[in-house]
Amino acid sequence: FHYVSLHLIFCYLTVTIEPLPPVVMGDTVTLKCNFRTDGNLREIVWFRVTEGGTSKQKIFTYDAMFNTNFSHMEDFRRREDLVYQSTVRLPEVQMEDDGPYECHVGIYDRASREKVVLASGSITLNVMSPPISISVEAANQPAHFSRYEAQNFTLVCIVTGGKPAPVVYFKRDGELIEVHPFTSTEKVENRGLLSAMDNQPLITRELDDTKVQKSVSFLGPYSEPVRLDKDRPQRSYMSGALGQEEPSPTTEVIPETVISREFPRWVLSSSPLYYFNHTQSELHDGTMEVQAMLTWHLNPQLDNEALFTCEVKHPALSMPMKAEVTLSAPKGPKLSVAPSRAKVGDTVHIKVEGFLMGPKANKVFPEPLFTWTRVGGPLLDGSEERFGKVLVLERVPAELNGSMYRCTVQNPLGSTNTHTRLIVFENPRIKKETINLNCKAQQHPTHEISKGILDKLSR
Repeated sequence: FHYVSLHLIFCYLTVTIEPLPPVVMGDTVTLKCNFRTDGNLREIVWFRVTEGGTSKQKIFTYDAMFNTNFSHMEDFRRREDLVYQSTVRLPEVQMEDDGPYECHVGIYDRASREKVVLASGSITLNVMSPPISISVEAANQPAHFSRYEAQNFTLVCIVTGGKPAPVVYFKRDGELIEVHPFTSTEKVENRGLLSAMDNQPLITRELDDTKVQKSVSFLGPYSEPVRLDKDRPQRSYMSGALGQEEPSPTTEVIPETVISREFPRWVLSSSPLYYFNHTQSELHDGTMEVQAMLTWHLNPQLDNEALFTCEVKHPALSMPMKAEVTLSAPKGPKLSVAPSRAKVGDTVHIKVEGFLMGPKANKVFPEPLFTWTRVGGPLLDGSEERFGKVLVLERVPAELNGSMYRCTVQNPLGSTNTHTRLIVFENPRIKKETINLNCKAQQHPTHEISKGILDKLSR
């Protein structure tokens, strides 16, 4: 605060503002300006200082000329030491109320009623805001499952809305994780999610040659290798809860094939080293966004169904704020087919409805990668594979009756295959149209007639 004392022949004036501790957004705050003088009060003006001190907004004014509350001071011939207090009440302060405030006091000069002596005091109101959201994501997902080469895995905890920036830390199965600091000079992309290439503090091991022969387990039941090395598709997949519907008569449900997870012995050698990094940035409202990253070499055998917790401490919170995720490999995917009784010419949707979850997890995490293939041939559109939670077969022909489709679901913790066989029934409408158009068969090629029928049905 500013302290001004005018020890003149005529009068003196001192102004102070009572200090305030940091306040929480939503609280009601009272600013108190104390001044001591032996003169006559002229006015009191409160200002809110904005735009870095270049502008002042007047929020309260008291003019003694038009107020009788200070009428006892009119006898200015008496020299007496009087103490006064001016208060300003700010109800339910918000982040925009944060910043400096000034109290300006003016008194009349004893020698001349025409002259006014001024003094001021200032204080900075510090408004704290608790975090408003917290979430935990996995970086660079969906991603493939790797059996023989250890992968870096990164959890990202995103905390927004706090001022000042909160303290963020991780726990595993309820125990605080001992971390090692890691500083990267690489740019942080995708909302601060570090890529595996950008975050390589860990030792990279070569493939274990003694396990190469085990790679035959990558082959599916029809000697077609499961594709684990394709480029990552767009981030458009969601894992759902296990559906309750009965198996559809359209498909023949084939038992799930789980790819056995055999790991080199070095993967199980010791407890992993956890590396910690965090970044923070200021948002438009003056609050902070903090992104804390935890990186380690993933062990699918030990880390599957491990509970990771991100906790936040902040002076505006009475107890820690937290978000939890349970690492879980995909298991027991349940497929549904719509329509339930597919006919020639229908558009068929084969969808992964959910998974068989373990006792500790309620969803597959990280987000899995879905890959669809047709056993023994290409898909209906001629492609070898499709990515996504839903496989769409448009206007299925009779030739697809009995065809089998494989869905491979994987994340860094594991991979599984499930199959379904498509049953296509005759379409009475197509049969009727074929009979009615039989007379035109000599004028139009058969494939043109069939195409016209299917186009008509699709409308």
